Amino acid sequence: MPRFISIWALLTAGLMVGLTACQPRNRASERLARDSAAVQQIDTNLTFNNITLDQADEQGKTVWRITAKQATYSEDKQIARLTLPEGELYQDGKAAYQVRAQSGEILQNGEKIFLRGDIEAIDLESKAVLKAQELEWIPNRSLLILRKDLTGTHPQIQIAADQAQIFNKERRMELSGQVTATTTDPVLQLKAERLVWLMQREQVVSDRPLQVTRFLNQQVSDVAQGNQGNLNLQTNVLTLTNSARIVTSNPPLQISSNSLVWNVPQEVLSTDQPVTVIQRQEQVTLAANAGRFNLGPQTATLTGNVRAVGQRNQAQLNANRLDWNIRSREVVAEGDVDYRQTDPPVTMRGPRAVGKLERQTVTVSGGRVVTEIIPEGL
Repeated sequence: MPRFISIWALLTAGLMVGLTACQPRNRASERLARDSAAVQQIDTNLTFNNITLDQADEQGKTVWRITAKQATYSEDKQIARLTLPEGELYQDGKAAYQVRAQSGEILQNGEKIFLRGDIEAIDLESKAVLKAQELEWIPNRSLLILRKDLTGTHPQIQIAADQAQIFNKERRMELSGQVTATTTDPVLQLKAERLVWLMQREQVVSDRPLQVTRFLNQQVSDVAQGNQGNLNLQTNVLTLTNSARIVTSNPPLQISSNSLVWNVPQEVLSTDQPVTVIQRQEQVTLAANAGRFNLGPQTATLTGNVRAVGQRNQAQLNANRLDWNIRSREVVAEGDVDYRQTDPPVTMRGPRAVGKLERQTVTVSGGRVVTEIIPEGL
């Protein structure tokens, strides 16, 4: 039997003995009847002030310990209603959370604790501070649930959601309903319908569409999205899969692939899957089997079935590999180079090419070079 029920029984018995002992021996029988009725009234709705309640498991390990300004028991002794509760929730005999609230209930012989109003729960292992309007603790599942206006702060991340379920044994927090998670350095804002924070592995995972916005000097710098994603909070490496895309501001690129790995501190984007890149200002589109983009120096390397097209003049360059200096707009292509342009109509093939697509200033060189000039009108 839970200890808070035992405390009630002990105090009730003491109260009954005290009331009986205080009666004069010559008191009328009707007065004794009224006193007995009063004791029964107290028995059905007993209230304690400034009380500490706790419960232990079968091995004697503490499950929870709650202090309240006031505790009132229901008639069947199965519910204790609390005013200004605060205390600790335990895992395997060790304090896991510190909690406090405006009110609460201990239910089902202590098998569930429900708190309401201005909740504050501190995860003692990760130091995360969570605030909400409702809290539910289910000891036998090591499950803590927080609902309504949920926010959380942590040295690595800040969160907001409709609900959080924390599975303490697995150190896993599942956030749902309009979830926003923001890292501190660098500043990355993650938005999804559901995020899972693997606290021990320092990862945030989403199996739903995810949008990640990077802020520099409180301004939007880059926006990435994918149908699934994974952010390593220690290395700040973001992996997006299943229709991944990122739009960068400096340089102004749109990069799309089925998988993108973004090392934010190093400012490097990479993919080993087919990738398409659009340079919006110069209207140049590139596609390849794989690519690596260094956003700092603004360079890129594309490999495997590379195809670059200048939208303005329809100049097209095919090669096995292409190195692209985005800032100077120069490309260096190698391996089975094939260059074509429409105005004037020219085709060149060779092992290597250097030039600028948008200006149609491409030079093919090295080994045997074939140049075809198509007469006007053909």
